[in-house]
Amino acid sequence: MKAPTAETPSIGIREFRAALAEYIDADTPVTVTRHGQAVGLFVPLRRPSAEDVQRLQTAAANFRKTMPLTEDEVEAMVADFDALRRGRPLPGRSPK
Repeated sequence: MKAPTAETPSIGIREFRAALAEYIDADTPVTVTRHGQAVGLFVPLRRPSAEDVQRLQTAAANFRKTMPLTEDEVEAMVADFDALRRGRPLPGRSPK
């Protein structure tokens, strides 16, 4: 995907809306205009390929082999992280 530049093509909002599916599948960002004024920049995101998905699944499987966790352990870690993120004491522990 190309990075947006001053050379980004412009498109009217009605044309953009009518051809949205095509712009989603494109690689090039476009500037969306209304009455000739820029109102937004649309940047299509790259979809992961089947190969990318397979690599992520393999990495996840390898991680689970290396660090097997029960569902309860995962839930406890998520709760701890959430508490720390919010500046609260960890669940089931008294504050210091």
